[in-house]
Amino acid sequence: MGTTVIKESFEIVYEKYFSDIYNFIYGQILHRERAEDLVSDTFLKAMTNYDRFDPARASVRTWLTNIARNTLIDDYRKSSIRNHASLDDDESYIEPSYEDEYKVLKEDDEREVYRILSLLSEQERELATMIYFQNMKNDEIGVILGINAKAVSERRRRLLAKCRKLAGDFTLY
Repeated sequence: MGTTVIKESFEIVYEKYFSDIYNFIYGQILHRERAEDLVSDTFLKAMTNYDRFDPARASVRTWLTNIARNTLIDDYRKSSIRNHASLDDDESYIEPSYEDEYKVLKEDDEREVYRILSLLSEQERELATMIYFQNMKNDEIGVILGINAKAVSERRRRLLAKCRKLAGDFTLY
């Protein structure tokens, strides 16, 4: 006989994974207010589609991270369209200033992590947030990125080497 997996209520899922999803998105865009908006979008999409979530196929965290990732991709596309439009088309759009966000950080360690993240590519930030902010295992990351755990391990090794180089003597762990 197979085991039956019981889905948690969406309220519990929201409370349990809000921080993971916020950290994942914030780590990608490094802008608090925009991250809050995208987290809201992510959970709205998740709530709308929760009846289609299959716990036998993926964990809730993996499923939510995929939704967050797709929400970010959609946002990047919209931002790209806005950035290429003339000022007459959309004068209300303002590109976020990473320097403004940086000034909010109080601790030297936070500032250093922020500085390093801002120097990474989008793909490297995505991997870094899954590893260090969400504490995801290589197999979970592989499911999201569509690669095997060994490839994740190699990317992880290269990312850590790059972060160490950027940080000098600052350690990430």
